[in-house]
Amino acid sequence: MASERLAALGHETRLAIFRLLVQAGSEGISAGAICEKLAIPAPTLSFHLAHLSRVGLIRGRPESRFIFYAADYAAMDELLAYLTDNCCQGAQCLPTTTMRVAGKKRAVTSSS
Repeated sequence: MASERLAALGHETRLAIFRLLVQAGSEGISAGAICEKLAIPAPTLSFHLAHLSRVGLIRGRPESRFIFYAADYAAMDELLAYLTDNCCQGAQCLPTTTMRVAGKKRAVTSSS
């Protein structure tokens, strides 16, 4: 699964979409707003959103006539854990990511 997720993020447009969704937080952002912010035509955006969804990096939530997309932070953390597994010969050398409940934004905390 990690290779599929990395391959998905290896495309410039999908990486831009994913980064925007990470910045948007857990509430996500509508497909129309993504189109506007990244200047991507709707059919192209739909193709890339479907791909990111298929590999489990994002999720869509229908709300009225709109679909709001959000990054799947658990999947992102899983991918980061895979990439840093056994880093520094198994020593705890990197900060860990945590989710702040109050603001629902991600924060980096020191692991020491």
